[in-house]
Amino acid sequence: MKFYGITFASLIIVLFLILSAGTALDETINVTFEGVDSQHKWALSDLNPELPSDWSSHGYLTFDMETSTTQKFDLQLFDANGMRRLEIWPVQGARMRASIPLIHFQERNTKGLDMASIGKVPRPGYWIHFSGEVGTITQVDSIGVMMRQPIGTQTMEISNVRLTMAAEDTIFTQEPLVDEFGQWIPADWPGKARTLEELTSAWREEEASLVNNEFNVSTYGGFLDAKTTATGFFRVEKIDDTWWFVDPEGYLFFSAGVTCMRNRCDLARVEGREYIYKELPSGEIMATAWKAGTGATSTQDNPSFYTWNLHRRFGADWFEKWIDHTMLRMESWGLNTIANWSDAALARSSRMPYVENISGWGIGPNTMGLPDVYVADYEAKVDSAAARQCAPLKDDPYLLGYFIGNEQPWPNREQELARVILEGEDIPMKTALEQYLAEGDTPERRKAFIYETYTKFLDIVNSAIKRHDPNHLNLGIRYGGMVPEEIAKASKGFDVFSINVYGYDANEKVKHAYDLTGLPVIIGEYHFGTAARGLSPWLAQVSSLEERGVGYRYYVENAAAHPALIGTHWFQWIDQPATGRGDGENGLIGFLDVTDLPYSDLVEAAKETHKRLYDVHSGSIPPVSRQAERQ
Repeated sequence: MKFYGITFASLIIVLFLILSAGTALDETINVTFEGVDSQHKWALSDLNPELPSDWSSHGYLTFDMETSTTQKFDLQLFDANGMRRLEIWPVQGARMRASIPLIHFQERNTKGLDMASIGKVPRPGYWIHFSGEVGTITQVDSIGVMMRQPIGTQTMEISNVRLTMAAEDTIFTQEPLVDEFGQWIPADWPGKARTLEELTSAWREEEASLVNNEFNVSTYGGFLDAKTTATGFFRVEKIDDTWWFVDPEGYLFFSAGVTCMRNRCDLARVEGREYIYKELPSGEIMATAWKAGTGATSTQDNPSFYTWNLHRRFGADWFEKWIDHTMLRMESWGLNTIANWSDAALARSSRMPYVENISGWGIGPNTMGLPDVYVADYEAKVDSAAARQCAPLKDDPYLLGYFIGNEQPWPNREQELARVILEGEDIPMKTALEQYLAEGDTPERRKAFIYETYTKFLDIVNSAIKRHDPNHLNLGIRYGGMVPEEIAKASKGFDVFSINVYGYDANEKVKHAYDLTGLPVIIGEYHFGTAARGLSPWLAQVSSLEERGVGYRYYVENAAAHPALIGTHWFQWIDQPATGRGDGENGLIGFLDVTDLPYSDLVEAAKETHKRLYDVHSGSIPPVSRQAERQ
């Protein structure tokens, strides 16, 4: 049964929340964040006289809150044995009840394939990013909140602080928070779409602004003024002490790419929060999108508002038109690489260089992403996976190379990984570790086993790839940030060393990687975001939309000035959903917003840098010096 488009079940939920909102609040604590590191701290008795000091027998720290920003804040517990901390990323301008699982203050998570899956957890009105600062919670005496580098002055209201055994997470609202275009209703900004007519006019204006052939590049995006030996495929070469990609025609190439170039944004989490959406895409639209998008869109349960907007923009044949429009954008903006996690049909269109992310190496979440190379048929399984994925692509000149993995979570956590293996299920890797430690169980030997296992894994995978595709580059594993020396040693079988570097410049980490490996380096992920439009800044915050472009220019040009750096890939093409993707992330980090309109400040800045890349990387001009404002 429906009442004005709302199901009876949803109506009951809304009524429950309204009633709960009227009874859940005690005295409210008002917090203001301003300055560089803005911190507030309260004794337990000031928050709730009934709070005990020993929290170990409880399940959740529960409280009500509302914040003026999507910027993260640290939630701190001060125990007699130290401070415990989690990062909380809230939605903006909506009152919510948060139940923080206390286990996250006590133990580091060890379940997950990579740093993203092991590092966060979604909740209905916010998401949690694990900081690693954990310990006992048996002698808690105070609670604190800290916001680092708030943009302007931000506020928070906190009330009803208590311990509970069950989770009570919810969002209190009588009105929808997300409109029919996927935009966050409580926020406002110039150009926000109010009607489809306004949006259609903006789309036409953007189409008229796109101009191809602005950049003096080859068929594959190489620099026409610089040529060396052509082989018909992408390769790397060191010329006058500077590394370059070389495109199939022999032109020097610097890879300027964007990840997640898909016909959907990350799927919005809906279940249990249906009442916060003004309207959801119809099942018919999503079913049509599923077929047209080769399975890369969504279902009614997890909609993609971006896909719905593409359907509005281009009509029934939206998928083919989306590919054409995406290619025109890339040519007009000076982008030359379809980077990781992108749509396969877009990548295989034979119109732009692309990277391929391949897998099937037996990586499981229960071993922190380390494959069990000791299973009897492991090499055969890897060979089969490489044959299936590489052999069909071995003659494609547009393929830049293969990424074979992403951000292992265990480097610098080798002792935890050894413990997880020994305490886990009986698998061949556990037996191998037990036998290895029988000759002496020390932290050093546990660490040595991890790296011996990892080296075996890479040797097997690298050999299988070259066996089934001798033509293309092995771009390796996209490591997260500053890598240990042991990782670098194990990775020397790659053609290119890949790192994901979130920050305001990558210079130190690029130099570190090159000094350890001697390999050319590519940055697989970076971005700049800001707190606006109901979205968060995510991993590298700047103060405004304009400053995102400033950050792009400084980061890319200063990285490109290093002679070993041969590519930068921005994360990601489209903003994440305002209500968060599956793991909670909701960053304003796209070249495009959810309505399929570009962020002009970022685009114009990127174009200027792309025109300068050859001269910057060859050392004939210096990189820009202006850095982005962060607050």
